[in-house]
Parts: sequence; C-alpha cells; structure tokens
Amino acid sequence: MRLYTSGVVNILLISTYELGRQPFGLASPAAWLRKCGHQVVLLDLSRQTLDETAVRGAELIAIYLPMHTATRLAAQLIPSLRKLNPRAHLCCYGLYAPMNVDYLRTLGVSTFLGGEFEEGLAQFAERVQQNGNGSRSSNMAQPEPMIYLGRQKFIRPDRQGLPLPEKYAHVILPSGEHRTAGYTEASRGCKHLCRHCPIVPVYDGIFRVVDREAVLEDIRQQVAAGAGHITFGDPDFFNGVGHALALVEEVHREFPRVTYDVTIKIEHLRKHQKHLATLRHTGCLFVTSAVESIENDVLAKLDKGHTREDFLEVHRTFRELGLVLQPTFVPFTPWATLASYLELLRVLRENDLIENVAPIQLAIRLLIPAGSRLLELGEVQDLVAPFDSEGLVYPWRHLDPRVDALCEEVQRIVAAGEKQKRSRQAIFESILQAAHKAAGVDMEFDRLPVLPSRAAIPFLNEPWYC
Repeated sequence: MRLYTSGVVNILLISTYELGRQPFGLASPAAWLRKCGHQVVLLDLSRQTLDETAVRGAELIAIYLPMHTATRLAAQLIPSLRKLNPRAHLCCYGLYAPMNVDYLRTLGVSTFLGGEFEEGLAQFAERVQQNGNGSRSSNMAQPEPMIYLGRQKFIRPDRQGLPLPEKYAHVILPSGEHRTAGYTEASRGCKHLCRHCPIVPVYDGIFRVVDREAVLEDIRQQVAAGAGHITFGDPDFFNGVGHALALVEEVHREFPRVTYDVTIKIEHLRKHQKHLATLRHTGCLFVTSAVESIENDVLAKLDKGHTREDFLEVHRTFRELGLVLQPTFVPFTPWATLASYLELLRVLRENDLIENVAPIQLAIRLLIPAGSRLLELGEVQDLVAPFDSEGLVYPWRHLDPRVDALCEEVQRIVAAGEKQKRSRQAIFESILQAAHKAAGVDMEFDRLPVLPSRAAIPFLNEPWYC
C-alpha cells in the first residue's frame, strides 16, 4: 500500500444500502484514507439519517454503489448533496459506478472507481488536496482508472463511526435465538461469467483475495463488538477454495462458538463436495447459492454452469451432511411461462425446500444492467427497449402479459406477507394459489398446512434485494 500524505482532506463516505449489513465498502476504504492522515466520516443511510453538517464540511464526498438498489437510492440523494455542498468533489465507487457513468455525470459526479477501489480513493483524495477546494472536481480530469483490477495489500477495515453490529441484520436460529451478524469479505470478483451477473462487466472473470490476516482482524473486531455470526459476502466463497477453507478453520479455532454463512455456486458445491464437511465442522449455518432456475434451457442462456439435476443433487448432499442450502432464484425471465413457475413451486414443495427459500426469491424479475452479457443473445437484443439510464436497466416486457401480471401479484403477496410477519409456508401457499389462478388451472393437491411462524432453519432477518 502506497501512502499519500501531502495534506489532510475532509472526506465523507456514504452507503445508501447494503443488504442490512454494516458496510465493508465504507470500512475498508476508511482504513486506507485514515492511514493517509485524512479526516473521514462514515454515513450509512440504511441505519442513519443524513448528517447535513458532515455534508457541508466535506471536501470529498464518495458514495458506495455495490448494487442496483444502492445506486437508485444514491441517484435520489446526489441532488441534495449538491445543494448542501456545491463545492465538494463528488465520487461514486463500487460495482455499479463504472457501469453507469453517463447517467451519474448528469447528476454532477465526476470521478468513478470500480473494481479494487481503495487505492484509487486514496489517490483521489491526494488529487483533491493538491487542487484545493477552490477547484470543482467537474473541472478535473480523472487519472485513476475507472476499473482497476490490480492486486492490493488489504489492511484491517476501520469501522469507527458506523452503527454497532447489533443495529444490523441478525441470524434467527430454529430455537428462536437472535444472533448479531457481522459482515466481511474474503475475496472480490468472480472467476465465472454468468450472463446475468452484474459482477461480470467489471471483473470479467477475475477475482481478488483479501489478505487473510486483514479478514481475521476484521472478524476479531466485530466479535469484540458483539457479533456472534459472520456473513462472508464474497460473490463465491469457493473461487479460492484453499484461501476460504484455511480462513474458516482459523476463525473456528479462535472463535469456536461463532457461526457463519457463505455464498457458493452450485457448480462449485458439486466440484468441491469433499470440502462441505469442513464447512459444517467449522460452524457454517447455511450456504446461499444462486440457483436462478430449474429449467435447463434457461440455465444455459444464463451460462450458470449447472443443471436442474446438479441443484437437486447438491440439495440431497446437504441434507445427508446436515447442512442448510438456501437457494436464490430469478423466476421471472423472458423465457418463463406460467407452467414453468408452477413447476418451480412444485419442486420446492416436493423437495421440502419451502422454508429454505426467502419469499422474495419467488418474486425476482430479471434485471439487464449496462454491459450485461445477456445482450450477446439475439433474442434479448430483439426484446429489450433502449437503455433506461434512470432505471439503470434495459427494460423488457414478457411476450405473455399474464407472466408480468403474476410477477406483480407475487411481489404484492410477499410485501404484504413480510409486513404481516406471516410464515414462509403461509406466504408460499398464497403464491401457489395466485400462480394457479393466473394459469387458469385448479389446485392439483391439497391445501398446504399453515405452520407457526417460527423458523425451521437459520436465516438472516433482512429481506434480500439486488
């Protein structure tokens, strides 16, 4: 890590949304910037209100954009930041920053950092100091690359100034116990090129590990602050399987009572099946896996690298080992049919997976962001409308309007069910009834029993959105 010490800059780092997690994307660059001697304020707007004093006092305001929802919220926020402090240098960084440069420029953003962004932020802070606050960033060329994929030497994230871990997502255990969940990252990027994935336009098959000692130090400080569970936010924890296993084994030796969860592709769960017992022995409560579809033709279009049969085989293996699989889905795609949606519900029920799937996963509609590999498919090119810069997507409508109508109905059912704190089983039954009604077919099996709302498996209590 190169240090920049030419002067002190007042910096405000902002996160608008990160899945109910204490933002690693603020804490990691904060450590770099504070080590350079800068004054850094962290603001997580998912848990805090906008600090107008901090905004007015900042020379550099950098907004973290790790996903679609965070970027939409940031777009709503930026005009207020500009009004409060028109002289501040404004930067957007993270996965969605380089993907949406043209639109963000219209809002007054002039610096964009994607990929490995910590060193770029340190360089940007030095540039702000050298130019002085009298020169707006809109008049400054950006020498830093918009996408940097080089190797960085990571240091322990600095979480000072963020709300305590207890203010964020909790793991709810089958016993009803709520356990405070910390969050860290052991790697970034991904080796794979799934067509629908927003990581691909930035990392293009490259992944970078976070230094093991930096991850361990981060976990130690979160456990000391009250975390009893750690979510590893890597896009795929088994991209670097040796790095991952050594890490969780060390965490388990040091904190045998701390549990964790990870995200791993079905493809990797099959390829590295021999290592699944290590996950179980070291305290892994559940594994999230982006199954996306049970239709093999759709999986091929998405270039997922697995089949329906692979998913069901992994599910059986998990049950045998006593592990919990939490599949995620994108059920509403241009290729979905009412019959395929009913088939998905049938497979979940017959394989006893209703409790394993968060209801929102049955309502997700395919997003096609800038740079998506889905645009390689001629059928997608013919389907999409011109890019909607404010919506950050290529809009599309299903050829069967009943499918879009069902998607809206399922989203309504899920939102109402979450608000009313209905059980996953009860929400599933309502979705099942709506799907049969949309398809114009009678229910083919008995009414599902409505179970108590107590969880049958461990899960994070923050709804999952992209």
